[in-house]
Amino acid sequence: MAKVLIVGAGGVGQVVAHKCAQLPEVFSDITLASRTEAKCRKIAAQIERPIRTAQVDADDVPQMIRLIERVQPKIVINVALPYQDLHIMDACLATGVDYLDTANYEPLDEAKFEYKWQWAYHDRFKEKGIMALLGSGFDPGVTNVYTAHLHKHEFDEIEYLDIVDANAGSHGQPFATNFNPEINIREITQRGRFWEKNAWQETDPLSVKRTFDFPEGIGPMNIYLLYHEELESIARHYPKLKRARFWMTFSENYLNHLRVLQNVGMTRIEPVRFQGVDIVPIQFLKALLPDPASLGPLTKGRTCIGVVATGTRGGKRKTAFIYNICDHEAAYREVKSQAISYTTGVPAAVGAEMMLTGKWRGKGVFNMEQFDPDPFLEVIGPRGLPWKVVPLDAPME
Repeated sequence: MAKVLIVGAGGVGQVVAHKCAQLPEVFSDITLASRTEAKCRKIAAQIERPIRTAQVDADDVPQMIRLIERVQPKIVINVALPYQDLHIMDACLATGVDYLDTANYEPLDEAKFEYKWQWAYHDRFKEKGIMALLGSGFDPGVTNVYTAHLHKHEFDEIEYLDIVDANAGSHGQPFATNFNPEINIREITQRGRFWEKNAWQETDPLSVKRTFDFPEGIGPMNIYLLYHEELESIARHYPKLKRARFWMTFSENYLNHLRVLQNVGMTRIEPVRFQGVDIVPIQFLKALLPDPASLGPLTKGRTCIGVVATGTRGGKRKTAFIYNICDHEAAYREVKSQAISYTTGVPAAVGAEMMLTGKWRGKGVFNMEQFDPDPFLEVIGPRGLPWKVVPLDAPME
């Protein structure tokens, strides 16, 4: 049993708070903190078990340190913005507390996703005797664990790896993002990248398209190649991979809106001067778009996220697909959030469970695929995200 501090009260923070509260034998005391404490209180009111709330500016390291010293948690679960990762890691270093997040650090003034800033903390965390677990969401997160499972149980060697992410749901809004609009749009408007022949290859944003037939009645959907952070750690930890790619589905309606917004400059991250005030267009756009948390009661349909791998087993070539399907309405009934938040928040709580129960331990900074996938996958299903492995007739092109 251990105290936990959750930082961030968006859709994912809400799921993490619910799921931690369901495991009092692991999470004995829960504090949910955010810049706006009223959001924390609103989430706390949904949960039958009492949880504490607090106000904190995660960009203010001394303030974070004071909160950690007051709460005395065994672990800090960071589900705030990726811009704040390093500040929260600094606070954990100063207080000697374990750290977990769901998305890698991203500079505020540059749409660039790299682990180098967080990997640079490894020696300091190791010297302090504490652990940081990076990217404990779904993608990154569960997809990394899926990769480790395939490598351990299904293949002698994986040669080609494709992560596929489909949201086959609908919320009925003209244009909305399923998680933080600023992060979401920055992610998909940067240049695509994939790992091939021991080097990064680049493509124009959303310029490479395929069709993938998703299982269990979802059916064929268009998928687009983009860069996602787990590719960096997977390529690092599985150096024999010949190719690793990431794909995501987008509707034509979504892409058409996005093209217009790009064309008029609304997705820019550089400040512009307006009536004597500097504003960042994408931040202004975020204020206009629906709050992703408001989409929960509106969203119907399912998500499917998984890993397609091609390689060899016993000298024979094979292709396998490991995946999860999550229902938006079922997620909302349980935790008042849609499946996008659910599929990120559940693995964050399970990753923390792995650390607190000693099933995953280490000193330093780690990615999910560096640990034994078995204990994680044994509990992720019962916690709400069941998974399945099926053979495929052919590899992805």
